[in-house]
Order: sequence, then C-alpha cells, then structure tokens
Amino acid sequence: MDWATMVGWLRGSLSAEARVWTALAPALLLTAYMILGLGVFWLRGERHDAELERRGASAILGRFVRNYFAWITRPLFVLLERAGLPPAALTTLSVLLALAAAVALAAGRFALGGWLFIFAGFCDFFDGRLARAQGTASKQGEALDSILDRYADALVLMGLAWYYRETWVLGAVLATLAGSMLVSYIRAKGASLGHDIKVGLLQRPERIALLGAATALSPVFSALVFPDVARPMHWPAAVVLTVLAVGTNVTALHRLAALLGALGGGPRRAAGLTGRGSVWRGTVAAVVATAVDFALVVALVSGLDMPAWLATGVGALLGAAVNFSLGRHWAFGGADDPAGPQAFRYGVTSGTSAALNAGGVAVLSILPAVPYPVAWALVRLVVFLAWNYPLQRDYVFGARRSVDTRRPHAA
Repeated sequence: MDWATMVGWLRGSLSAEARVWTALAPALLLTAYMILGLGVFWLRGERHDAELERRGASAILGRFVRNYFAWITRPLFVLLERAGLPPAALTTLSVLLALAAAVALAAGRFALGGWLFIFAGFCDFFDGRLARAQGTASKQGEALDSILDRYADALVLMGLAWYYRETWVLGAVLATLAGSMLVSYIRAKGASLGHDIKVGLLQRPERIALLGAATALSPVFSALVFPDVARPMHWPAAVVLTVLAVGTNVTALHRLAALLGALGGGPRRAAGLTGRGSVWRGTVAAVVATAVDFALVVALVSGLDMPAWLATGVGALLGAAVNFSLGRHWAFGGADDPAGPQAFRYGVTSGTSAALNAGGVAVLSILPAVPYPVAWALVRLVVFLAWNYPLQRDYVFGARRSVDTRRPHAA
C-alpha cells in the first residue's frame, strides 16, 4: 500500500470494497477468536465468574454469555494486571476512545467509530475489576467511573446526532440519550434510597454491544446495497437506534416501577385484570370515546375545513362525555356516588385533557412532515397514559372511596 492510499484511507476516501473490509476485518478476527475460545470453554466446562454472577444477568446477556466473556478476555486482563496499570488510566482511556468514536461517527466513519466504542466498552469492563484485583477499589474511583461512563455514552450519541442531524433518526438518537441517562439515574437514585435497582432489558453492556456492533458493521451493508451513495443512512445503525430509543425508555420505566414498588409508593393497583378500575376497562372506555372523538375530528377537518387543533379540542369534549358515562357505570364504578361532584372532577380532568391534546397537536403541527392524524394519535396516547387514566382512577371515580378509607371510625 502506497502513502497516498494510506492517507486516503485515513481521510475516509475508501472504495466500496475497502469499506467492507475495514469494517469486517476486526469482526472476522474477533469472531474467529471467540469461536475457537468457545470450543475450549465448552470442552473444559463452564467457568463461573463470581463477580459477574453477583451482578445478575439479563435476557440478552445471560450468565453463560457473561461467564464466557470474562473467561475469553482473561488473557488481556492478566496482561493489564501484570503491567500494574492504574485502573483510573483505563477509565480515562475509555472516555478518550468514546470521544474519538464520536468524532468518527459524526464524520460518517461508522466502522471506525463503532470499533472504537466497543474497545471503550472493553476498557470500562476492565477498570473496576482491575481496581478490585489490585486492592485499590474505592468509593471515589467508583463515582469517577460511573460519571465518566455517562460522558462516554453521551459523547457517542452526540456524534451520531450530528451525523443524523437532518434525518428522522435524530429523534431516535435523542430518545436513546434520554433513556440511557434515566436508566442510570434511576439506579443511582435507588441506591441513595437504599435499594439496588438492576431490572430492565437494555442495561449498559447490552447497549454497548448492540450499538457498537450495529455502527461497526453498518458500512458493510451500505457498501453492498448502496455502493454509490456518498452519505448513506447506515440502516442497521438506524434500526438499532430506534430499538434503543424504545428499549432504553421502557427499561427506565421498568426501573421506576421497581423503585416505587420497593419504596412502597407505587401506583395503586387496579382490581384484577378486567375488573372495575383495571387498565383494561379504562382502555376500552377510552377507545370507544376516542373513536367518537376521532370521527368528529375527521368530519370537522374534512367537511368544515376547521383547523386541526380546534377540531381536536371539540372532539375531545365530545369524547369526554362518552368516557364519563362509561367510566361511571362500567369502567371504574361509582354510579352510586353523587354525580355532581363526580362530574365536576371529570370536568377538570377532561378540560385539562382537551387543552393538553389541542396544545400537543398544535406543537406537532410545527413539523410539516407530521400529518395531523399521526400527531393526533401520538398526543392522545401520551395524554391518556400520563394524565387521563391516573386522574380518572384516583381522582374522578376513586376520590370518595379514598377519603372514606382514610376517615377515622367514630368511637
């Protein structure tokens, strides 16, 4: 290889064939090493890593996978241990590699960025183990490691955000950033309150493995399917980012529910799966009311050319009347309670709901690429889950019963 070709490679001037091999070469080497090691690991019998097993497992990276990973990387760990390298150096190196990965990803060098992120994950895996092996583990080092991990994750996602800044994938990147930070924050908050919350599907090792592999191998797909596109979408990375956008936030909500349950402050449980007060009945009532609501919105927008935000508000008011009747007589109960106070509480809930729905659609209407039915559906779902259902269950139809249960009995 001549000097000009090497400089061109460093600058990213790669042919389609070169992009494939620069992405695949590290993967092929690692895969060969892992497969050969797996055969030895299997024949010699599973080796149990006590430290990893104390941390538990997940649905994606089970105990066997974690034990195997610790065993297969043992030679590198022994080399680091014998070299006497300070654990803080590995922590710092992890952030520096993540920074380099962010720059590479922002510039569109996904293979380079993906592998750098994976190697940063290796450093993060080793630093804590090295500190414990050397007897230098401390609360200070643990805090530094945890904080710098957040910086490493944010840097990589910032690089991806820059690359995808003019596409819809930017939303997925930002949602992944928020979800990743919340997953870590909820665990930290739980620890400060005396509870170790580790539940959830997409914890940090899973996120590094999925995002690192997707970004590192995306150029292979792009070179084979879109060889003439100068700035490809890198669809494997885009798909994984979408999965992470949903999965990290679901994991965060899972941890939040676990923390609230551990603290004894979780939401009041509904009576069974299909009984009065259940999510199922509340959802059915909401769906029926929403169908009436949506039909009116379509008629007002299509027939009378009413602005979408105004039609949304009017439709929400009609849906509220239907929902109140179903909630009072079927979904939540309380038909024997005075209708006046109940109707007032429902009026407060439905009025604020209408304002939230209209405001949400108005905000999303700023984005011309989002059609109003999509904006309407997204806003309705969020408002129902975060506002309507909890208030109807605990405030509108459950307020009197809650007061009665707290009222002291007469002597």
